[in-house]
Amino acid sequence: MKANSWLLLLFSLPTNRNTERVAVWRRLKKMGAVQIKTSTYLLPDEPEQYEQFQWLAQQIRDYGGDSTLVRAQEIEGLTKEKVVSLFNTARDREYAALKKALQAFVARRRKSDAAAAATELERFTRQFRELRQIDFFDSARGHDVAMLLRRAEGPKSSRKLQTLDAKQYREKTWLTRPRPEIDETFTKRFAIADKAIAKIGEMIHDADLDDAKFQRVECVGIDRVFKGWAKEGLPDEEILRRGFECFDALYSFLQRR
Repeated sequence: MKANSWLLLLFSLPTNRNTERVAVWRRLKKMGAVQIKTSTYLLPDEPEQYEQFQWLAQQIRDYGGDSTLVRAQEIEGLTKEKVVSLFNTARDREYAALKKALQAFVARRRKSDAAAAATELERFTRQFRELRQIDFFDSARGHDVAMLLRRAEGPKSSRKLQTLDAKQYREKTWLTRPRPEIDETFTKRFAIADKAIAKIGEMIHDADLDDAKFQRVECVGIDRVFKGWAKEGLPDEEILRRGFECFDALYSFLQRR
């Protein structure tokens, strides 16, 4: 994320509202906000974060407190690098705690009941995804935890899917999620053997799952471009059109290597 401005939430609550104070603190923590002064919290200025701060500001007023939401280009005494460092430090602490718990899980997994282990691993996966949602500046420690989580999951056994006949699917539409992003699925279902396509599939896998399985450095750029188009508010049809152009060009480049 490249933040050009910041959102500051300044608030106060009556001294007898301890329960409400805890509720506000938990909400701020879930949002990924960092504290820069007493009762002053910070988030990157993005539409989703603005909506969350707006909602919380109203909630604080409903609790009988005061709140002010400010948009600032600069914060006196804090460079942009320092602000980014505050966010990354906060995420690093949370990733470190998750990594420690995961390492303990891996160490005792063989002695654990399979069902209980699966439930615990699901909880770790959910915690990691929640952290990634508020990892605004892509903390390096997050990638370490992603790889550890992958190892904790172990080899996945799945039934072999039937290969599809491409001729039966020409001129048809592939229905995907709202707000088109990326998928590596076609190469498997249609048994595509093209080497350039295989390389693109590796890039897409690393971008989609963020597990660095194929160590494709291009995955970061691909992921950021598609998410950037979505943040610009482009309609689905335009994202698809640009996506086709992007991958056609990438395919042409890889074919000539």
